[in-house]
Amino acid sequence: MARIAGVDLPVKKRVEIGLTYIYGIGRARSLSILARAGVHPDKKVKDLSDEEINHVRHIIEEEGGVEGDLRKELGMNTRRLIEIGSYRGMRHRRNLPVRGQRTHTNARTRKGPRKGTIANKKRATAKT
Repeated sequence: MARIAGVDLPVKKRVEIGLTYIYGIGRARSLSILARAGVHPDKKVKDLSDEEINHVRHIIEEEGGVEGDLRKELGMNTRRLIEIGSYRGMRHRRNLPVRGQRTHTNARTRKGPRKGTIANKKRATAKT
């Protein structure tokens, strides 16, 4: 069982894919880390030696910006936008799309399920 940056890597997956389970590491960064460590990307996680795991772990710690540190940094960036009262901060505060998308018809993921108050009022008056 390989544990890197506080994350247990899936044993049956290839190392290239297994590293993407760490927050902040995608496919491209995974490949560059493995190239620097001298580990073949097609190797399974269970076939890694302790020396290879330590080498990969050392490179990830050296680069930084993964898991808790990255999440904290992104949270601080959002909090800063909210505190200074920028437009993006206001959108974050109201749970609306931040990057200029339309909200008249879309943005259901951000806004949540539709509020059917008008439809409910019509039904209530029709019954009485």
